[in-house]
Amino acid sequence: MNARPASVAAIPVGKILTSASTVIVLLLGTALLAGCGGKKTSASGPPPPMPVTVVKVQPTDVSLTGEWVGTLDGYVNAQIQPQASGYLIKQNYKEGAQVTKGQVLFEIDPRPFQAALDQAKGQLAQAKGQVQQAQAQLRLAEINVNRNTPLAEARAIAQSQLDNDTQQKAQSEAAVQSARASEAAAEAAVANAELNLGFTHVRSLITGIAGQATVQVGNLVSTQSVLTSVSQLDPIKAYFSISDSEYLALTERAKHKGGDLLENASAIPLTLTLSNGENFPQKGRIAFVDRQMNAQTGAIRIAAAFPNPRNLLRPGQFGRIKAETEVRHDALLIPQVAVQEFQGLQQVYVAGADGKAHVETVTLGPQIGTNWVVNSGVSPGALVIVDNLQKLREGASINAHEQPNVAAAATINAAGR
Repeated sequence: MNARPASVAAIPVGKILTSASTVIVLLLGTALLAGCGGKKTSASGPPPPMPVTVVKVQPTDVSLTGEWVGTLDGYVNAQIQPQASGYLIKQNYKEGAQVTKGQVLFEIDPRPFQAALDQAKGQLAQAKGQVQQAQAQLRLAEINVNRNTPLAEARAIAQSQLDNDTQQKAQSEAAVQSARASEAAAEAAVANAELNLGFTHVRSLITGIAGQATVQVGNLVSTQSVLTSVSQLDPIKAYFSISDSEYLALTERAKHKGGDLLENASAIPLTLTLSNGENFPQKGRIAFVDRQMNAQTGAIRIAAAFPNPRNLLRPGQFGRIKAETEVRHDALLIPQVAVQEFQGLQQVYVAGADGKAHVETVTLGPQIGTNWVVNSGVSPGALVIVDNLQKLREGASINAHEQPNVAAAATINAAGR
């Protein structure tokens, strides 16, 4: 019983004091840290409003444009084929150069055709001699009939002799007619031979740019051979296809201007954008509308004609053709940079009257330059936020700064066009 009190009494008093002081120091440190933390928390307040730029949405009239891919082709494309067969002896044009209507492009060996012409001329001369001979015989027969008619009436000669003279006259008249027919046939043969001889000079039937020759001098060509092609390039055609709805929109626009797409084609000017991104300076017009809609693609083919001075544009080039298809009144425009996509929805931030940002889901229409036409989701007068979008959230405090509205900018751009 006396052992336990003896062991307790044996603990040194200094160790007990040291342990107590350590606990006190730890408690004081914890209290100090808690005090410092409390002061830091109480010093922080709400974050300052986010500075943003807003655009005021106002209704305006905008022109909606359609854009299609077009393929350029010659206004007229002519394949040059000979109308005579023979050896090609000469090429009279420079490939890729401008040629005029009636210009000789190739020459075919004319000697066989010249020989045929000479032979035809000889046959014509022979036919003319036969005509002269038949005419001389006719004149003799007429003399005999005229002389023997009164003699036969006076019974100075036999009636049979007069009958023979009359028959001879009829035969002479028939011989003259036959000889003249032979002469006409010979004249036709000469004309045909001259035409064939002329065909040895292969000419261009249109004015345009001549392409590369497909045959060489010395080749044997026939009427089935294609020697080259010539394309009229001023004006030049651009073929493109538009949808059924776009076709109806263009037709309606032309009707408001007082005609259809062809009668009033100048009322719908077309712009051609080249592959380098530059707009061709000449405006085009609709020159051809196909007779039917393609049932498989739901599109109709249209050809536009563009003036092409100096033949800058060439067949086979591609470009983008634009035309104003509709004027939409009181349309609402918002900048493209203001639109964000979230889970397949198009959304914008709008500055509210409470000084906070609010998310609105919008339905977009056509694109107008750097803006979108909004079909629904925002109302006139709304302040759409266009910057710091990644830092915003629903209900965030903002400090809005307004810039010129989209409608005014769109009007300025439209006036500039």
